[in-house]
Amino acid sequence: MTRLMKIMVVCGMTLVTGVAGVAAIATRADAQADSADVGAGRKLAKTQCAQCHGVDADARSANPAAPTFETIANVPGMTATALTVALRTSHRSMPNLIIEPREADNIIAYILSLKRNP
Repeated sequence: MTRLMKIMVVCGMTLVTGVAGVAAIATRADAQADSADVGAGRKLAKTQCAQCHGVDADARSANPAAPTFETIANVPGMTATALTVALRTSHRSMPNLIIEPREADNIIAYILSLKRNP
């Protein structure tokens, strides 16, 4: 096998692994979003997120660099999957938030509850 073929195989395996990981997150996010507790998500967001983000509808963010939850919810195409990935990804200006998967599901459900009707 040539060096180029080996590189192509490794790149292909990496791509497949990445796609499988995103698919697993999407499946879990969609399944959990249906059973999440919006009220618990709001309560947790008030204690864990409100230092920077505007948590309630029409609230302002304490940190101008942190979007409000209502703004996040109304980004075109925003889904539970996108929020799950965002919560698991480090951000330059956001501290690493360590919460249980169920807590993340509840926060995500709360954020999505702020979505305005089209």
